[in-house]
Amino acid sequence: QVQLMESGGGLVQAGGSLRLSCAASGNIFRINAMGWYRQAPGEQRELVAVITSGGQTNHADSVKGRFTISGDNAKTTVYLQMDSLKPEDTAVYFCQGNFLSRSGTGVYWGRGTQVTVSS
Repeated sequence: QVQLMESGGGLVQAGGSLRLSCAASGNIFRINAMGWYRQAPGEQRELVAVITSGGQTNHADSVKGRFTISGDNAKTTVYLQMDSLKPEDTAVYFCQGNFLSRSGTGVYWGRGTQVTVSS
């Protein structure tokens, strides 16, 4: 069974930093990509950043220059370094993984971690 476990959320003042982590575990044969999404109250879930198994990254325009996605050497853990945080970054942040597992290729989600930025 594939699992994604997020950590690192919390409350921070505007201009501060947080680092989110997401660890993948289970019967994963191949990691195609992992990424971070966020969902603010009353809003749709949106892509924040993604990293492929080859190390290519893509960041949403709203976070470029402030957030950085990275992965460990085994690519089983991804991080989201969030700097210069703004109140509009407040949301639940979800980790997503695109994996090949015993069940085939699929998309998996973590439970989410709350990030709150106070003004």
